[in-house]
Formats: sequence, structure tokens, C-alpha cells
Amino acid sequence: MNIGIDIDDTIANTYDVLFNYAQNYTINDMGKEIKDVNRNIITHMYCTNFHNWNKKEDKEFLDKYYEKTVLKVQPKMYAVENIKKLKEEGNQIYLITARFPSNKFNIEELTRNWLKKYDIPYDKLILNSQNKVIVAKENDIDIFVDDSIKNCTEMANVGIKTYMMDTIINKDFESENIERVYSWPHLYQKIENYRKD
Repeated sequence: MNIGIDIDDTIANTYDVLFNYAQNYTINDMGKEIKDVNRNIITHMYCTNFHNWNKKEDKEFLDKYYEKTVLKVQPKMYAVENIKKLKEEGNQIYLITARFPSNKFNIEELTRNWLKKYDIPYDKLILNSQNKVIVAKENDIDIFVDDSIKNCTEMANVGIKTYMMDTIINKDFESENIERVYSWPHLYQKIENYRKD
């Protein structure tokens, strides 16, 4: 099977890192007060939405913290082991990420180095995926895994088997067409059961 997997907040613990950088940026760099906001965010613009940044502030944040975030994130517990098992069983692993280019650093090089550092196997890395459905169709993806409500909904709507990795930004979302998974062992078990059916 061809398995499409998102990186940030699916394989990596990006939310924990990025959100703490965002809090520091808002409080210490901008001198703003943090206010309570809605956590059920449809897209990955949670830092912007949580902190009520304008476009200029969002750009300044990314200029300062995007590279630091990519370098600092670590794989979620058991992600590496379970991706290796899926690969060893003959599945093709497509890493489909919205990570976008920067004029400050080479996002492809940093991402490939990060994957090598943690020994994460993959067959293809697809960056800057703004429309993951198009990418999935082009690569004949059978199973898709992501934490984004938007990406999971769009993928399920075109009939691709979709699993949503449970995170703080999607915890209130429910869908009959998307199976929620709470860990990498849970995801592996779900994929095994799906293959047997």
C-alpha cells in the first residue's frame, strides 16, 4: 500500500515547540498579553489565530522561529519504530508536508537531515503541499495520516482511507469518515486491521 503521512504534529511534536516559541514571541518580543482563544482551529495557522497576529507579525515570527522549530522538534513516541515496521512490510511511505520554502534556510535540506538524524524511512518527500488531495491522487495514496482537520476532511471526502492523529487543535472534531488515532501504536494497529478487512 501507498501510505501518505504528514510530518508536523503527526510524526513530530511540532505543536509543543512552535506554540512555546509563539508564546515567547508574543510576550517577550512583542510585549503583548496572552488572551484566551478558541482552540478548535481548522488549519495550521494556530499560532497566528491564538495570538491575534497580523500578517507582518506572523512573517516576523516565522523569520525568527521557523528554522529553530524545524531543528528542535523530535519524533512522537513510537513514530519511528512504527514507520519502520510499515516500510519493512512492503508499504511505500510518502511524507506529504505543508512545510514551505524560506529565504532564510533550505527547508528541504533541513527536513531531509532531520529524517536522517532520526532514521525515519521514506520513499518520497513532498514539501509545500498546499493541496494534499492533489498530491495523494498523483501518488496513488491508499491511506492518509494527518492531524489537520482540513486535510483529513478533504482526503476522506475523495474516498481515501484517512486517520487523524489526535492533537489539541483537533480534539473537538468528529467525523464518521475519519478514524481518530491516539498514538503511533494505535495507528499501526488500525492500519493492520484495515489491511486484513
